[in-house]
Amino acid sequence: MLLRCVLGEPGALRLADLDPGHTSALAEVECLRTLDRLHRKGKLTPDGLAARRAAIFDVVEALEVVDLSASVLRRAAEPFPTTLGTRDALHLATALLWQERHPREQAPFATHHGELARAARACGLEVVGVETPKPARRRTRRTGGEG
Repeated sequence: MLLRCVLGEPGALRLADLDPGHTSALAEVECLRTLDRLHRKGKLTPDGLAARRAAIFDVVEALEVVDLSASVLRRAAEPFPTTLGTRDALHLATALLWQERHPREQAPFATHHGELARAARACGLEVVGVETPKPARRRTRRTGGEG
């Protein structure tokens, strides 16, 4: 999500819309590794790389960064309501534990990944950044009364 903002991709969320904002310490590493990969593949010039790295540092500085603590790792290892890979499980576990520790603050879970959004919604988090269908309401069949 952060990288899409910094790269100016279409449909990216605006960071100003995420206040209060927090992120996993993993996000900075993911962003910087992706920028390095883009540069090595020739998709970012050295100047472009430097500018985007600086932007990532600025964005992360403006957010509350949640460390990958033992409790985050334990929660990420537990089952989730949908299938998630390790990185997505770490991001979701971070958000869930943050929400438990800050029950009076409502911070939306921002992602552009559909499966992660579904899992976050299934865990009760408000999600922004991707549309996932709301669960269908079960229809009950009504039968006529005797008469």
